[in-house]
Amino acid sequence: MSKLVECVPNFSEGNNKEVINAIGEAISQTPGCVLLDVDAGPSTNRTVYTFVGSPDAVVEGALCAARVAFQLIDMGKHRGEHPRMGALDVCPFIPVRNVTMEECIRCASLFGQQLSVELGVPVYLYGEAAQKESRKSLPAIRAGEYEALPEKLTKAEWVPDFGSASFVPRWGATVTGARTFLIAYNINLLCTKELAHRIALNIREQGRAKDQPGRLKKVQGMGWYLDEENIAQVSTNLLDFEITSLHTVYEEVCKDARELSLPVVGSQLVGLVPKKAMLDAAEYYIQKENLFILEEEQKIRLVVSRLGLDSLSPFNPQERIIEYLVQSGQADRDLVSKSLHAFVRAVGARSAAPGGGSVSAAMSALGAALGCMVGLMSYGKRQFEALELVMRKLIPPFHQAMNELIVMVDTDSLAFSSYMDAMKLPKNTPEEREKRTAAMQQGLKKAVGVPFSLAEKVNALWPMLKEMAQYGNVACKSDLQVAAKALEAGVFGAYFNMVTNLKDVTDEAFRMEMHGRVSSFLAEAQQSAALVLELLESRGR
Repeated sequence: MSKLVECVPNFSEGNNKEVINAIGEAISQTPGCVLLDVDAGPSTNRTVYTFVGSPDAVVEGALCAARVAFQLIDMGKHRGEHPRMGALDVCPFIPVRNVTMEECIRCASLFGQQLSVELGVPVYLYGEAAQKESRKSLPAIRAGEYEALPEKLTKAEWVPDFGSASFVPRWGATVTGARTFLIAYNINLLCTKELAHRIALNIREQGRAKDQPGRLKKVQGMGWYLDEENIAQVSTNLLDFEITSLHTVYEEVCKDARELSLPVVGSQLVGLVPKKAMLDAAEYYIQKENLFILEEEQKIRLVVSRLGLDSLSPFNPQERIIEYLVQSGQADRDLVSKSLHAFVRAVGARSAAPGGGSVSAAMSALGAALGCMVGLMSYGKRQFEALELVMRKLIPPFHQAMNELIVMVDTDSLAFSSYMDAMKLPKNTPEEREKRTAAMQQGLKKAVGVPFSLAEKVNALWPMLKEMAQYGNVACKSDLQVAAKALEAGVFGAYFNMVTNLKDVTDEAFRMEMHGRVSSFLAEAQQSAALVLELLESRGR
């Protein structure tokens, strides 16, 4: 899969639609860039653009946007609620797919250097790209904002990383860098700006002072007032949602609001959000309220409801969750997005892929799906009320495996690509031949990994399938019989796929270990499938 970097430039203009559109157009017209979101805030007088592309493409896209902004934005006239120090205030680069943080650091450095040369403006590096510890934090660099820049630039400790220390009145200064995914998240309150800021001071990591830190790690925050909505907000940046999650921020703000007798009236995500952040919040409320929800779409809907994400404007997951936006552009190329008719015809075409590996993944996914279906047909009905706890335990593993196995229909067809790429490497010198051989061996090991993972996932399902055969709705007996044979066939296919590739692996220890483990998976599949069929035969209708 291609490399994908996200770039999220924040420009200091949130009201002039002509300027906002011109900057967006500069990004969208850059070859290789896909503009995903434009979020303009009138009160903050700031617009956040989100776009993705290859590392080289996003650097050029950000430069194209900056060139337009240089002509259209005058910081000498700028007023807004959000802290800022430049027309292009901050421009982070974020790894999304097949890209390392080091590559994003290179993007930031290249962008900062070219921006300073082309426009003659001062540029600072922050986050993972920072060259000084004191500049890792964006608020530290932005302290004093645009108004403090003329004096700040005269100080030795604030010499820019790129460009001269000259003050450019129309522009100010730009901060660029590399970071993990930042979530801009605001909680709405019916109160004053001062009370919202009081809560922000309580929760943000910085707190009120060094000796008065806040409660939440990796969270920045402040309070402000939205005149157009007539509400206050605790505005936060989640610097690492794996450390402090969306729902944690929301619940902590609600806690402080209750103590102050202030009503919370929903919340707002600015820009895009990773799917995992939403699903983590869903799991929190599912556990808290003892809910039983399987489908991803319903989990997302639960989070929208519990956090009130649609309180200020509609929240469309397809337009706000980054994975959905990125995937929509490649759906027509995925095997799993094809109709069953098209998939079968693709298998039957004169081509090595999709082949037995993809078919094995499809059969395994269907076997898991049948297990999930029987569980759902045995749950929620009065006659099966006594089985409710059993089914709530058994259904989720089948549902999860179904979703994971269906993805392998595509990953199997791509697994051999590393080996094929390695075969194309030059082999004119002993060094080139050695490098080519090593790459081919690594490609074979990668190809072996996909069917092994398939067999491993199916192997974990047998205990649940046996229990489902004992307790599941007997009217679905034949469905479980098909499930057992489909899962067994999937492992059978994975076994022979691995054996075919392992014979060319020269690492004997690896070859023996993998062959032994997949052989045990096949033996377990044969024995377990037979036992499931026996259990089902012993049950009457």
